[in-house]
Amino acid sequence: MKTIMTILALLSAVAAPNATLENNYDTYYSIEYDDAPSVDSLLQSIIKVESNGDSLAVGDKHMSTPSIGLLQIRRVMVDEINRILRKRNDTIRYFYSDRWSASKSIEMYYIWKGYHHNKSSDEVIARNWNGGTYGYKKVSTVKYWAKVKSKMYGSKKSV
Repeated sequence: MKTIMTILALLSAVAAPNATLENNYDTYYSIEYDDAPSVDSLLQSIIKVESNGDSLAVGDKHMSTPSIGLLQIRRVMVDEINRILRKRNDTIRYFYSDRWSASKSIEMYYIWKGYHHNKSSDEVIARNWNGGTYGYKKVSTVKYWAKVKSKMYGSKKSV
């Protein structure tokens, strides 16, 4: 049942990433289809690698602050998103609890990507998502990129 609900949440987030998640359940309301960005293949692949589409996933439990949700977002990323929004004089703010929402996680990803990686390659975006600001320079993110690339292009196509 959890798997079905997770798939429904992911599909809802893909169809309407501007939807709001109520009480962390998979019931969406206030759907704004006109403004909904499409979920590109890079993001779909990152989601598969990070949580396999499980918006309730908790990772890195061994660390002081675990990563949460569909995109395994840490608190520091929420802080960065809010910093970007303040810099743009936007009134929207995200809470740490928003990491449980598939749609809000996707919104945060696109805010981060648009600010830091407007013209970056898929590899740089994925490696920085995994390894932070200089993730694209870290040897530790090479395997991560290989996983993401494999999800994007499949194991049969070499890139």
